[in-house]
Amino acid sequence: MKMVIIEPLGVQDEKLLEMAGHLKDKAEIVYYNTRTSDTEELIERGKDADIIAVSNLPLNAQVIEGCKNLKLLSVAFTGVDHIAMDVCRKNGVKVCNSAGYSTCAVADLVFGMLIALYRNIIPCDKACRIEGTKDGLVGFELEGKKFGIVGTGAIGLRVASIAQAFGCEVFAYSRTKKGVPGLKYVDLDSLLAECDIISLHTPLNEETKGLINKEKIGLMKKNAVLINTSRGPVVDSEALAEALKASTIAGACIDVFENEPPVVKEHPLLAAPNTIVTPHIAFATKEALVKRAEIVFDNVAKYLAGELQNMVK
Repeated sequence: MKMVIIEPLGVQDEKLLEMAGHLKDKAEIVYYNTRTSDTEELIERGKDADIIAVSNLPLNAQVIEGCKNLKLLSVAFTGVDHIAMDVCRKNGVKVCNSAGYSTCAVADLVFGMLIALYRNIIPCDKACRIEGTKDGLVGFELEGKKFGIVGTGAIGLRVASIAQAFGCEVFAYSRTKKGVPGLKYVDLDSLLAECDIISLHTPLNEETKGLINKEKIGLMKKNAVLINTSRGPVVDSEALAEALKASTIAGACIDVFENEPPVVKEHPLLAAPNTIVTPHIAFATKEALVKRAEIVFDNVAKYLAGELQNMVK
């Protein structure tokens, strides 16, 4: 049995291999500590692998087909939209994700960006450094705001809990409703029209691609802030940038784009006012990266023991 860690997982090399040490009696472990997007190179790395551990490196249909021995993909990520899942299903390749590793990290960034925007922290820092004052920089507080959450998985529910702690009235829209005290489920249009803050926590699929389009953005209040730490294509970036420039909504906090960073400087949201942008870092804390490596190797250990966990259908 051969396991290939096909790219770095965000943990220092020595520590990563130490974490995988309990698998050495059952599998040969090969580790590549560099990233490549070259299809032929990825096939070369994984051609003899029974198991591949991967983070957010895209594995297209050609790569999956080229890895003839592949039986399990242990993905160091929650979403698997970068994996050719249709080919995995066709070839009988099992796919496990690392759901839960970044729940705290993503929720932290949601409120970090939101408070930075609400309290003008970045402009305040600049003003203070040039002998300025608070003039024109007085912001808002969270208490009493209507906070809308789109997608109530683990991350969405943690965001809901924190929003409640801040004194927000929390609304939710999700395919699956959870019986959480104080969480009011409504339809998407009602949530967009009523809430002061909307935070997106949906996976990317055919149903959610372009979910927040020009029409939906048009339902939002003039003082509304949109937060996206889910997947870039869930939002129509052009429409969002237009709304921000026209001041038909108040602001946006964006961690994800249509493509992985670096984001081209011409991207419409980079020139939009009242916007805080980060380079897809919501999931990436020191603690979260260790958590996900633990889950990746635990997925493999369970598989080698004849069990399956964190399976993606």
